[in-house]
Amino acid sequence: MKSPLISKTPHPVAASRAHLRNRSLRLSLGLLAQFVLDLLVLSGVFLLAYHIRFEFTLSASSVRTMLLQLPFVVLWQWLCLLLFRAYRRMWRFTSLIDLPPFVVAFLASGAGLALVRAMAPRLARLIPITVLPYSVIILATLLGLGGVLTLRVLRRLSFEWRARQRVLRTAPGHSVSRVVLLGAGAAGVMVARELKNRADSDQKVIGFLDDDPAKQGTIIAGIPVMGPIRAIRELVERNAVDEAIITLANAPRHRIARVIRHCRRAGIRSRIVPALYEIVNGHVAVGAIREVDIVDLLGRDVVTLEADSIRAFVRGRRVLVTGAGGSIGSELVRQVARFGPARLCMLDQSEWALYEINREMVAQATGVPLRPVIADITNAERMEAVFAQESPEVVIHAAAYKHVPMMEANVREAVVNNIGGTLMTARLAGKHGANVFVMVSTDKAVNPTSVMGTTKRVAELVVQQQAADFPKTRYVSVRFGNVLGSSGSVIPLFREQIKRGGPVTVTHPDMRRYFMTIPEASSLVLQSAALGKGGEIFVLDMGTPVKIDQLAREMIRLSGLQPDIDIPIRYTGLRPGEKMFEELSTSGENVDKTKHPKIFVGKIAKPDPKALQHGLKALRSAVDADDEAAMRSALSALVPEATLSSASPNR
Repeated sequence: MKSPLISKTPHPVAASRAHLRNRSLRLSLGLLAQFVLDLLVLSGVFLLAYHIRFEFTLSASSVRTMLLQLPFVVLWQWLCLLLFRAYRRMWRFTSLIDLPPFVVAFLASGAGLALVRAMAPRLARLIPITVLPYSVIILATLLGLGGVLTLRVLRRLSFEWRARQRVLRTAPGHSVSRVVLLGAGAAGVMVARELKNRADSDQKVIGFLDDDPAKQGTIIAGIPVMGPIRAIRELVERNAVDEAIITLANAPRHRIARVIRHCRRAGIRSRIVPALYEIVNGHVAVGAIREVDIVDLLGRDVVTLEADSIRAFVRGRRVLVTGAGGSIGSELVRQVARFGPARLCMLDQSEWALYEINREMVAQATGVPLRPVIADITNAERMEAVFAQESPEVVIHAAAYKHVPMMEANVREAVVNNIGGTLMTARLAGKHGANVFVMVSTDKAVNPTSVMGTTKRVAELVVQQQAADFPKTRYVSVRFGNVLGSSGSVIPLFREQIKRGGPVTVTHPDMRRYFMTIPEASSLVLQSAALGKGGEIFVLDMGTPVKIDQLAREMIRLSGLQPDIDIPIRYTGLRPGEKMFEELSTSGENVDKTKHPKIFVGKIAKPDPKALQHGLKALRSAVDADDEAAMRSALSALVPEATLSSASPNR
């Protein structure tokens, strides 16, 4: 009887060895097949070269000489392919990047044959077969290169076709989606090639549409440009198109909006490629093509950065980012890491938010030393310890409370965090010899009507004053409006309301706001910091303000629903502290231009040190007494242009 301990299953080590032996055998047979096929092709093209040279009328002696020369020439060409490692390239993945070894191998083989031919008078008596005509050498070199490359291209095409057939046979319904690409530029060509080359792609590109008249009627990457984008409706009806992919990676938002409207009128699903700054190494991965989002309508304008100045500002320096787990702070961390700081300290009060950005940065393996620090910017002892240990050379202060209604109901926390935390962080930056301190501010600090906006304006005054107190540190503030998709912003709220089936709540049909993408805003913050000389308040050009009502309706349409029919819109009225329109002071005599077209310097008077100290002292007394009315009064005294109510809306 066999022991129950003896298994019929092969031992895993033995199975692994057998698998390796089988794989090695397959590779050896495959390589042998490549050798044989190449030798056959090289033999054929040599015979063809000889026949072309003698116009296909070879004498018996010429045929005899040709056959004697054939093995020597073919073996020499094959040895050159081995010498220059052409066989290290896998046939099934052959592309233009694999071309150089083959070109060099055949140039070397041709040069060698030509050298032997030049020595023919001396060698002819000893080795008659060396008398090879120069024309045959040239033809054999060119035809040989073309032959072996054609063999590899055919192998790749065969592999991709068979792989695609396997996918289609296993796919439900064996259906292939017919796709039109909107935009025949660089991104469009990348997408077209990606879809054509992917063996597992179930999409067939039938053509481009592009508004450039010079491209219309041409063939790009083997695909016809079938007309302007506005003709998509006719194309869909004529060619049974299933989907449109918008490949206008660097198009401004108004053009993207127009293209999306064309797709909507054509009744066709539309997706979009990433913006140019998201495309890595000139390659658009098919997986990165995504559904059209409201961000594409509001935040697609390309921002040109002076990367060299930002790199000089960041590279090799110790950088501290406060509020590093927030929407803006986390993006600042990502962008700072790309410019090679000596050390990157990420500080946040939220354990979970800090864990998330730290996990992301560790996974990216940028090589930048990271330090996640949990700390409250209002805790003097803790912040002193952090600055003493880290000695940051660049401090980017993004930590703040930003939600207007919440701060109306929690005035003390707004004052302590936005003003007290900023004052403490800015002083520590100067005390510990930081080169630069950058505060992220807001458009709500202009003629504020809210506690949040007023505290941010006081924080700007505090930062300006530190520039006088610590002249060796460059202190700057950067103002901008709403960022798309940030925590607490209107867009995540609308998405949630649409998902629930409505209603979508809009405060007022005429309310307008400025919007900017998080990466764009963060990039411009770094650019402003690199430009600053000290004491400036930079103002970012946010473009044209957007109606919140229009934004809500577009988001409903992008969800495939109709506003006021499928999803109701309800107007709730202005909340405490909210404005109908935000101001950025980017027009007229309120700003000066900088060398960057989207960054301005606000013409804002510097604070009176004595008045500021007196106001901060009164504010501190009100905070200590927890007297909200006194806090509001002290804020109004510090910012005379502010219009604050005298009491919390919840009292």
